[in-house]
Amino acid sequence: MISGRLVQLRRYPVKSLLGERLPAAEVGETGIAGDRALALLDRATGRVASAKQPHRWRTLLTLRAAGATPDRVRITLADGRHLSTSDPDIDAVLSAAAGRPVTLVDAVPAGATLLRSHPDAVLAAGSADEVAADESRLGSAAPGTFFDFAAIHLVTTATLDRIATDLPPGAGTVERYRPNLVLDTVGDAFAENGWVGRELRIGPDLVLAVLAPTPRCAVPTLAHGPLPRETGALRVPARLNRVEPLPGLGPEPCIGAYARVVRAGRVAEGDPVTVG
Repeated sequence: MISGRLVQLRRYPVKSLLGERLPAAEVGETGIAGDRALALLDRATGRVASAKQPHRWRTLLTLRAAGATPDRVRITLADGRHLSTSDPDIDAVLSAAAGRPVTLVDAVPAGATLLRSHPDAVLAAGSADEVAADESRLGSAAPGTFFDFAAIHLVTTATLDRIATDLPPGAGTVERYRPNLVLDTVGDAFAENGWVGRELRIGPDLVLAVLAPTPRCAVPTLAHGPLPRETGALRVPARLNRVEPLPGLGPEPCIGAYARVVRAGRVAEGDPVTVG
């Protein structure tokens, strides 16, 4: 039995935008209430906009979203202006910020997909160049959601601290790897690899089933708000923790783990954690 505590709780109301830290939240079948409740739809291709395709969508990480109710999410632009998802000109403003016509949506279109650029190709070519990409369908583990795979992404402080030792001071780790839950538990870095198939309990009610290590795309290497581009955010885990997240995928740099909600519950920073 592994014990610890929840030290950070994070939500990202609009897919691929920066998010917010929460003191407490309800967690249900589709994850933290309000997480990835919205996304931008590329009007030209019909695909969901994702910073996993950096040459086209890396500017999304200059925007920040906050709020649990989709029609009242607050978005802060790179220049500091604020707007609400209820504003009548929201699509025009976000299209200008993204540099491409987009529509803000709160329901997953039938057959919705996104493009994930090959991370090694992004490292070699740079984030501004178009490189080979794979098309993937959204909501494979949480149907009807904007999640790529699972509703919860968790990581331990030991893993983040180990990566940080090989990055420049102030490079940031939590912001770059975009977890929902940051856990301070007994164990070494990358202990999450060994949690697959186990249950994780947080607070009095929440129970999660750990599904797989989380493979990393090019997103951690991109500028995140004031944090500059940092290729080491992918190169370091590629050196330290290249594992096979799922059978048949082959080894990939992995940080943290994906999980699904077995039993819903309310959690708060400081809650006890056990890994059974």
